[in-house]
Amino acid sequence: METIIYLALFAPLVGSLFGIPFASKRKFQFVGVFATLMLGVSFVASSLLLVNVYQGGALSVTLMEWINVGTLYIPFGFLVDSVSTVMMVVVTLVSLCVHIYAIGYMSHDKSFNRFFVYLSAFVFSMLILVMSDNFAGLFIGWEGVGLCSWMLIGFWYDRDSASFAANEAFIINRIADLGMLLGIFLIYWTFGSLQYGEVLTKIYEAPKELLIAIGVLLFVGAMGKSAQFPLHTWLADAMEGPTPVSALIHAATMVTAGVYLVIRANPLYSLIPEVGFAIASLGAFVAVFAASMALVNRDLKRIIAYSTLSQLGYMFVAAGLEAYWIALFHLAIHAFFKSLLFLGAGNVMHAMNDKLDISKMGGLYKSMKWSAILMILASIALAGIYPFSGFFSKDKILEVAYDSEAYILWGMLLLGAFLTAFYSFRLIMLVFFGKAKHEEHPHEAYPFMIYAMLPLGFLAVFGGFIEPLFHHFVLQTLPQYEAKLAKNVLYILIGVTLVVALSGILFAVFKYRRGGFSSKWENTFIYKILFNQYYIPLLYDKLFIQNYKRLSKIAWLQVDKKIIDTIVDSIAKICEGSGEKLRFVQSGNLSSMLWIMAFGLFLLLLFAVFWR
Repeated sequence: METIIYLALFAPLVGSLFGIPFASKRKFQFVGVFATLMLGVSFVASSLLLVNVYQGGALSVTLMEWINVGTLYIPFGFLVDSVSTVMMVVVTLVSLCVHIYAIGYMSHDKSFNRFFVYLSAFVFSMLILVMSDNFAGLFIGWEGVGLCSWMLIGFWYDRDSASFAANEAFIINRIADLGMLLGIFLIYWTFGSLQYGEVLTKIYEAPKELLIAIGVLLFVGAMGKSAQFPLHTWLADAMEGPTPVSALIHAATMVTAGVYLVIRANPLYSLIPEVGFAIASLGAFVAVFAASMALVNRDLKRIIAYSTLSQLGYMFVAAGLEAYWIALFHLAIHAFFKSLLFLGAGNVMHAMNDKLDISKMGGLYKSMKWSAILMILASIALAGIYPFSGFFSKDKILEVAYDSEAYILWGMLLLGAFLTAFYSFRLIMLVFFGKAKHEEHPHEAYPFMIYAMLPLGFLAVFGGFIEPLFHHFVLQTLPQYEAKLAKNVLYILIGVTLVVALSGILFAVFKYRRGGFSSKWENTFIYKILFNQYYIPLLYDKLFIQNYKRLSKIAWLQVDKKIIDTIVDSIAKICEGSGEKLRFVQSGNLSSMLWIMAFGLFLLLLFAVFWR
């Protein structure tokens, strides 16, 4: 099994390294094909590991000794248990579909080869993150996905907007990662180890104040990676990258890393329920906060991005309330329908010559029937309608909030469910139905791109039925959580949630069949706040970016030019002046040079006599 573990981990790296010699050359399609084949190998190996872990329990391997200094020992080791294998299968399955899709989507891009180098490296970094058996290895993968996301978001680096978005994502994540790094240092200082097994068994002996500090610092890192308020602004701006990147970042890889960290460190967070409740409260706020911004946005990809942000809030509610297996279940289910939505959005973009304003689309159903059907199925799953997959995971989270007597959080999640259903079908109605508001001649994507979306479509519809099997499997690693609600209360909650979600869908369909809201709505105070993202990006620009520019200008004019440049220029002038004055030594006149040599010899002899 050790060989299979290394196959699952390193196959994407091989796919990435293969493309490096061709990265700056003209399109070589086999680079994309080979990278996709390597993802296929990784997916098959991950699936075999999942079956093996299901039958025989967790596996642990050590590739090599990494750091061994004094009492610090960190091996380059990997833990393959029920949590990591679920993540591995989800990551590799979605990545495989995205790779196949990207061969068609990026077929006309001049940097086709470079794209697959970055994309496969991104998957490899995520696998390092989820498979590592210690916090240091997790941090390597954590920084790896950060670096690869910077390269992929800014893939079209000749666009200023893409470069800004890449830098924004990178900087915000580095700010958050400082908190996580401090948390890792505190873990080693407290427990003398970074191995999950050692740390998570010793936490019961540690002072609670230290555990709270560690939990908060680790969650700061999770906030950045999973784009939780107030470190959320990069997520929507990350839509500047190619659409397959958006599908990968938002569905199975980078943004889920924060949720994975809380799930992995579940014994720690179970001992500090006050921190857990704060996490759940922030998650419930973000679920509504992000959904509200999606209500009025016109950018096709940004609407889906806000949806991701909202659903991450749901996951953190479950994790914060100690329903870790439910958080992991929603993470996995969400990956399927969210990646499907993004890939469908990519098809629409290609058909509309890369236009993203959904208010200028309409009537695309006739010419893009398959993309429309798949996006509708994904939207129903996102809304949480039975028997689609989203119903099983999202409804469980609402049950957890109600069972924990966190009624305010439950109410916020219920409101989020209504908003989610509404904005999802607002998008569907404006893009695929109604009167065409464009002059393009839309066409369906390549058949193999549709085929790449079909497995995700199948899982978006039927994935929820694996819940009993999933529950049984992940309880090998995660603690049990079962809602203690009476059956009649449970059925009422399910009914209420379904009615709320269906109301959102029907309201969107009814409203946008009749042309949508009037133009007066766009002049209201609420609309302007939502459309401008609560003015938070503007606040950050005024508060941080502009002030940083001013400080940089002061440093440049007053420190760099007046002090540093003056010192450097003075040294240069001294050297230049002394050189000018000593030019006579190398005048080329033999007589003068002989006199200088004689004088130098005299001085040497004089020095030797006095030295003796």
